[in-house]
Amino acid sequence: MFPIILQAAENFCIHQIREPYTISDAVHKKRTLIAYIKIETTNKSKYRVYVACEPAFVQKIAQIFLEEDVSDEETLVDMTLETLNLIVGSAKVLAKETNEEFTISTPDFVALAPFETEYEQASVFTIGSKTMILAIKEIDG
Repeated sequence: MFPIILQAAENFCIHQIREPYTISDAVHKKRTLIAYIKIETTNKSKYRVYVACEPAFVQKIAQIFLEEDVSDEETLVDMTLETLNLIVGSAKVLAKETNEEFTISTPDFVALAPFETEYEQASVFTIGSKTMILAIKEIDG
């Protein structure tokens, strides 16, 4: 499941942000905008997929999509939710091609805080000095 989400995130970086990026597993404790979306597979497994973006990373996305050089916190929250929705929505399309289909919920904003949530797998995308953490955790109900 997580490899498909990572592929969707890579596609997002390639086709939307259009700048070189690196991927690592070095999850940091910097202040981030944190959101999650619930997904459920056809075999009824349920997960939370988290995104935790540094404000500068989300500002870069806001500049690309909204042409805003300086966004207020509400806009950054909205762009964090939209980024997660775009990545997981793209992963849903990719999963359909591999028969790993799943449904998604509406994304929820958690906080502007260090990413200290428990997770099973995580990767960090870095563009310049800006980072985005993607993580997944299986959940009950």
